[in-house]
Amino acid sequence: MFRFLHSADIHLDSPLLKLEYYEGAPIEALRGATRQAFQNLVDLAISESVDFVLISGDLYDGDWKDYNTGLYFVRQMSKLKEAKIPVCIVAGNHDAASKMTKTLRLPDNVLMFPTDKPHSFLMEHLGVAIHGQGFSSPAIKKDLSAAYPDAIPGMFNIGMLHTCATGREGHDTYAPCTIDALTSKGYDYWALGHVHQREILSENPMVVFPGNIQGRHIRESGSKGCMLVTVDDSINTEFRSLDVIRWETIRVHSDADSYELSNLISEQFKILSDQHDNMPLAVRIEVQGESYPADPESWQNEIRALAVASGGRIWVEKIIFHPVQTSDKPSIVSDKGPVGEILQIFQEYHANPAKLKAAAESLNDLFVKLPADLRQGPDAAFSTDSDWLKQMLREAEPLLLARLRSEAK
Repeated sequence: MFRFLHSADIHLDSPLLKLEYYEGAPIEALRGATRQAFQNLVDLAISESVDFVLISGDLYDGDWKDYNTGLYFVRQMSKLKEAKIPVCIVAGNHDAASKMTKTLRLPDNVLMFPTDKPHSFLMEHLGVAIHGQGFSSPAIKKDLSAAYPDAIPGMFNIGMLHTCATGREGHDTYAPCTIDALTSKGYDYWALGHVHQREILSENPMVVFPGNIQGRHIRESGSKGCMLVTVDDSINTEFRSLDVIRWETIRVHSDADSYELSNLISEQFKILSDQHDNMPLAVRIEVQGESYPADPESWQNEIRALAVASGGRIWVEKIIFHPVQTSDKPSIVSDKGPVGEILQIFQEYHANPAKLKAAAESLNDLFVKLPADLRQGPDAAFSTDSDWLKQMLREAEPLLLARLRSEAK
């Protein structure tokens, strides 16, 4: 029997986007989240006395800002060396973008697979053969697995590969491959990386994406960690969480006033805290209703205050209002006043996608001139996609009307 950890997509020292701008958030803890999650991985390997650790790409997050990232990694690997735990790594697309990596001297318990062709590393005492190849450049479009050798008879064969597999939403199509092609190699376990959502693509043989070890934005929600794999008469995989802050979304439908709506969201904060054992949470709030709160800025600040009052374990990443169309909209539009004129403009854009797209293209010229920190993060991209534009229009309409009405009082 032997055991190993399968991890991927560490993205060491990658910042958690959107959080550090909010009052009351523990900035230093958030900035160090990926380091702490990686330390949790190392501690888990030692406490479980695993035989080896696999890191299937994107150990780093592109080129480092300074050498401290590499030094931190070396210190963690030295801990595993003292525990006599070897580490096998294939470079991913982000690792290939790092120039400093090439000059980093690693402890001798760390094996970096070559990037020019597949290589096989044998652990004779365990009867294990590990096959892998790293990325030589940030964008590999060919199927690297095609050149991997067939399984070595009489050994437990593991393939390490950084890949999009058959393609996954939100991930670049790097080193694409099919499940059938992987299966044809005769390996017992495929340790994949690149896709940040945990997924088992096949159970015979095992083909596994463990996901990343720390969510970095709202699209990387839920628990994050690695797979603890035990090999005896069978292969048993067990997910172990490693993250130190977790991303979640609260969705509520309410036509109540802002006070009742705040109470409803406060209840959801309590439910989420209980579900995640009171660990730190970054929460997006999506509200669906017929009317936006009369004073949206005060209401949003009240929601953030409720999060802080929950015990300091919740931070609000963003609040989004999804308006529900009402049957009395035509009568409101017929109003000759400024509100009616604004609604008429919105209706014209809703009815004319070409006009909306043309306006968006003009706004994009302004967007690119914004400061860099306002253009960072998964929700900061400007798009001319029709569905995205319609959604932005739906969100902007109630917000603008609420502000106009509050200022008119």
